[in-house]
Amino acid sequence: MSTPDDAAPLDETFECSFEFQPGWIDLTLREGTRAEAKALATQVVNRLNPLGLEIEKSAVFDDLVERAVDLNDDVPTLAAAYYSEAGDALANLTVDSYGDEGVPRPGPEEVVPLLLRWGNAQVTGDPRITRLELAAGPAVRIQAILKVKRMLGFGRKPAEFIKYAVFPPGMESLVVVTVTWEKIALTEQITELADEAVRTMRVTPLPGG
Repeated sequence: MSTPDDAAPLDETFECSFEFQPGWIDLTLREGTRAEAKALATQVVNRLNPLGLEIEKSAVFDDLVERAVDLNDDVPTLAAAYYSEAGDALANLTVDSYGDEGVPRPGPEEVVPLLLRWGNAQVTGDPRITRLELAAGPAVRIQAILKVKRMLGFGRKPAEFIKYAVFPPGMESLVVVTVTWEKIALTEQITELADEAVRTMRVTPLPGG
């Protein structure tokens, strides 16, 4: 999503929380450092059931560190990932907010083309667009397949995403939840997990800005 270059970012703070089901791991980093990511990964790995893992704990640890650092690169409000009992990461989830001082929040129709913009990918096929009423507020849900640019620009790999544009009452910001995954064969399972998680999301404005 893009905003006018000459507009100041909206000074509006809020808390965002989910009632995540088992498998979702909160990877939000407050400082955004690799040391913080390693400390978080250590806590997560120590809680894993080694009997259920199909890969080494060290591989899970390394994935958690890299994923946490990557997901927090743009300083989201919240970052999380879903891991199977076998230790495979299946989906990423981030929460971001958008808004500029003096610029009206886009409406449900205006937000659709903004949600379809990706810096390193291109939407293919017709996106599925629906309206939702969530606990956090009215929302627009978009699901589509992406072709993501590979490293060094060689070809494109398929991925899928869902974006939920949420219009929290009492706020000027637009809150966007983005869920992405690459294992297209698991789309039905991941879609259910994403929809279930977003239904539990709560957005609470904080005073003071």
